[in-house]
Amino acid sequence: MPKMRRKADLPIKICKACGRPFAWRRKWARDWDGVKFCSDRCRFERQRKGPAAQS
Repeated sequence: MPKMRRKADLPIKICKACGRPFAWRRKWARDWDGVKFCSDRCRFERQRKGPAAQS
């Protein structure tokens, strides 16, 4: 059985849409480098604002 990790030990990123920190999730294990948004809501909100809002 694998060694358990505490949530505080997981990698953290900052969401490109809302600016809040979010921690690694198991479902993002294969594509952690490509994850930019903390949730679907942030991802869709960013798309709705258009290319001028992206930085």
